[in-house]
Amino acid sequence: MPVQRGYRQACGVARGLDIVGERWSLLVVRELLLGPKRFTDLQQALPTASPNALSDRLRELADAGVVRRRQLLPPGNVRVYELTAWGRGLEPIVVALGTWALAAPPTVEQVFVSVDSAMLSIRTFFVPGPERPEAMLRIELRDHGPAGVFGVRLTSTGAEVAHEPPEEPDAVLVTTTDALLAAFGSDDLAGLVAARAVIIGDPEVVRHLVAGVRVPGATDQSSKAPPAKANRG
Repeated sequence: MPVQRGYRQACGVARGLDIVGERWSLLVVRELLLGPKRFTDLQQALPTASPNALSDRLRELADAGVVRRRQLLPPGNVRVYELTAWGRGLEPIVVALGTWALAAPPTVEQVFVSVDSAMLSIRTFFVPGPERPEAMLRIELRDHGPAGVFGVRLTSTGAEVAHEPPEEPDAVLVTTTDALLAAFGSDDLAGLVAARAVIIGDPEVVRHLVAGVRVPGATDQSSKAPPAKANRG
């Protein structure tokens, strides 16, 4: 990163911001937490980032050792970007930042949710119930095509999410990203049914999944307002 854009401070916070503090950098990291992606995949996940800005961020993150570029072997034979081992260490930071920010209500412009961001909500916020600690799901978010296919493994300690679906899942859920997000925290499948979701296999596995994802909501912003200044006139 150019020196003139650095903070020139030795503390860890400043050094970290020198590496990932540029616009789009942490969102690039977020999009790579579940696995490597092509440049075009990143463009779809970050639709308001210009190609030049995205290229700059990827180059800077690669120079810093956070991201690396790799050529997939045939038949894929495409170039992808992935996090290095050091870059994957950013996951708890990204998750903590996102969880902290959920205390603030979104603005009218903040409506887009990338598919990986939605699936990271499962990995971050799923709390297993005692009735069924182990299950495998295939989730197909049809508004994202092949990029919206995921495997989810529910365990006694949480949820594992990957782009590779299981060969023999206990349940398959085919729905949209918005319908899935709206279903999180619900103890029944009425919302998914109303959204014309397709469930194949054991519906109780799907219910266990959506009921266990408890995403924190925005808090009352009035409690965060600074105290009014006393009238000294």
